[in-house]
Amino acid sequence: MNTTAQIEQRLADLGIVLPAVAVPAAAYVPYVRTGSLVFVSGHIAKREGKPWVGQLGLTMTTDEGKAAARAIAIDLMGTLAAAAGGLHQVRRIVKVLSLVNSTSSFTEHHLVTNGCSELLGQVFGPEVGAHARSAFGVAQIPMGACVEIELVAELA
Repeated sequence: MNTTAQIEQRLADLGIVLPAVAVPAAAYVPYVRTGSLVFVSGHIAKREGKPWVGQLGLTMTTDEGKAAARAIAIDLMGTLAAAAGGLHQVRRIVKVLSLVNSTSSFTEHHLVTNGCSELLGQVFGPEVGAHARSAFGVAQIPMGACVEIELVAELA
């Protein structure tokens, strides 16, 4: 597990300031804690506070999608910090599930999702940040967003 100082230093080194928990756009809650697990609801990609709209393979490149997934990871960590009482309480990132708004011929969903996975690894380190993962291509995501990601974490 990481200390508060370690997490804060890694975030500072990466130039990341965690956002406040976003208000849900529909009838759900941002996260649910049960036992030692926290399930963080799907977060869509945002740019300048608005949905990051696009479709991989049509209007966006893999690198742009990876940047969107990285932005989602920052939002997810903001919600996770609120749910856990600080990121230092995270024992393990257990699972990441990624939905990529893409054409039927796009096949690089895994590379897009690396934007999230790699940042979680940088912030939490390999022992805590390594996780199981699924990445899917979908026909559409709410508000036309290019990527949506949810996660499950184990808390201390």
